[in-house]
Amino acid sequence: MTNQRLHQQIAFVVEIDRLKLVLRQTLLMDASRRENSAEHSWHLAMMALVLAEYAPAGVDIQHAIHQLLIHDLVEIDAGDTFCYDLAGHGDKARREQQAADRIFGLLPAPEGDRLRQLWDEFEAQVTPTARFAASLDRIQPLLHNWHTQGGTWKQHSISRAQVMQRMAPVETGAPELWPFVLEVIEECVAMGYLAA
Repeated sequence: MTNQRLHQQIAFVVEIDRLKLVLRQTLLMDASRRENSAEHSWHLAMMALVLAEYAPAGVDIQHAIHQLLIHDLVEIDAGDTFCYDLAGHGDKARREQQAADRIFGLLPAPEGDRLRQLWDEFEAQVTPTARFAASLDRIQPLLHNWHTQGGTWKQHSISRAQVMQRMAPVETGAPELWPFVLEVIEECVAMGYLAA
């Protein structure tokens, strides 16, 4: 007979499989289909590993990877809110807080509390680690739109100004990556992937 703790952990593992069903607006880089939120989280964790050398002083890469792996679990309940959907952002925080309460509450208290603290830290973006992780979360869709000739941007008539506003936190969260971000944005404008 297995213990209650293990049953709770397994229930959580089964529940988070649902993240694979949450579709994002972002197209895969081959433009064959939309990315799901689980793929997005994995991709960000890999980005943190590969781009660790560009992290500012004080960033704990392992901690950032943990944040990136759990940051979108709330979308199981709250859904993915398109970053340029102003109306959708009106109640996003409330929806995601409720989702965090339920989803992290599935785990036994010490473990659930630890994951919830990771999520809260990522959302607050006050630590260097959370700001770096959040910067990668902004850069990844930029790369997807760049490689799909403007994919989501073109579908939703997104402008350079909107992308610049969305990417602004990268300047302080991952300053060594900021020149690359600006270069990609300007190339996308020049290629007609992004409205000037």
